[in-house]
Amino acid sequence: MARMRFLCDAERCIDCNACVTACKNENEVPWGVNRRRVVTLNEGVPGEKSISVACMHCTDAPCIAVCPVSCIYQRPDGIVLHNKDVCIGCGYCFYACPFGAPQFPQTSAFGMRGKMDKCTFCAGGPEPDGSKAEMTKYGRNRLAEGRLPACAEMCSTKALIAGDGDVLSEIMRTRVSVRGGNNELMGWGTAYGKGVR
Repeated sequence: MARMRFLCDAERCIDCNACVTACKNENEVPWGVNRRRVVTLNEGVPGEKSISVACMHCTDAPCIAVCPVSCIYQRPDGIVLHNKDVCIGCGYCFYACPFGAPQFPQTSAFGMRGKMDKCTFCAGGPEPDGSKAEMTKYGRNRLAEGRLPACAEMCSTKALIAGDGDVLSEIMRTRVSVRGGNNELMGWGTAYGKGVR
């Protein structure tokens, strides 16, 4: 089975925020919550790069491990979802996530958290596919319609791509080789040591 993933090519991202806007519009995300954001690396320095960041739907998601009520779960295709009816708003998932994906709307007094919200890979939630309850709580279920997540579909430079992780890695390898790079350009040698393939 395919393992669904996001991949953002920093060489192509132009910091236009179309992915952020598409996500907010498509899923009617509450005010103050950003399921996706664009982060600029080395801002103000020549050669700065931007990347689009959201829930990366980790294989071994730390948010799942720390949730005391098990409201966060992983589908067989690797998409990490949550059940807002079970969430108690403790914030452990926010602190465990290296990407800052879990968000908490500030709808009440300072320090009071609401139910956690995060990127759903446009796959809805535990409610029946296409139901009004699913749309209200989690946003539109584009995957059930056979479509890509809105953010990836809206990216004009195709810097942000989504789909099967194996296919995405092949796309990225092709892009890097076309640019005249090699595995070292991707950080392979730094991560795994020189000469390791």
